[in-house]
Amino acid sequence: MSQSKVSRYSECRLPTEYGTFQVVAYREEGVPVEHVAICYGEVTGDDVLCRVHSECLTGEVLHSLKCDCREQLDLSLRRIVEAGRGVVLYLRQEGRGIGLGDKIRVYQMQQKGYDTVDANRVLGFEDDLRRYHMAAAMLNDLGVKSVALMTNNPSKVEQLRGEGIVVTRREPHLVEPHALNRGYLETKRARMGHLYDLESDDEPRPMNGFDSAQLLDAE
Repeated sequence: MSQSKVSRYSECRLPTEYGTFQVVAYREEGVPVEHVAICYGEVTGDDVLCRVHSECLTGEVLHSLKCDCREQLDLSLRRIVEAGRGVVLYLRQEGRGIGLGDKIRVYQMQQKGYDTVDANRVLGFEDDLRRYHMAAAMLNDLGVKSVALMTNNPSKVEQLRGEGIVVTRREPHLVEPHALNRGYLETKRARMGHLYDLESDDEPRPMNGFDSAQLLDAE
């Protein structure tokens, strides 16, 4: 990686509820955030099961019901363990690249009736500001030659290919929708080209003493 501004900084074996992963931290010169590759098994070579996942503090830490990010991350970790090898690239690109504070501003606009796309535009942001050069650098360092990409977003496949990543195929990565994230998922399907079925009628289970109707009212 001598010709790149990206460097492997540290790594360790990390036991988790899904299995034991090799976690590798990467730094990009002049950028304050670090990114991590979460590896299972031998990931050098071709057709490696891979998820390129962007950070979502609200979903992954606070267990927000507005999105499906935590469930997608959990599913990707389970899938690479079941496959016997694979890698999840965890990129620090909160809110499709606009950052946590502005993502919360977008959520505030959604409370006023805007969908996730129009909320970004009203606040002066593009629909998606994420970049994937880090993913390419990390995969190259790990010796991954080509990937089977876990995503419902065909545009991500094309963006990764544009960074020089060989994507052999797209692996659908579906989690069950519910009443509180269905609108968000429908916007991604209808306006951003994501591919999935939203036919489930499941309601979210009661949480912390609130039923689904109360949670919907809070939205």
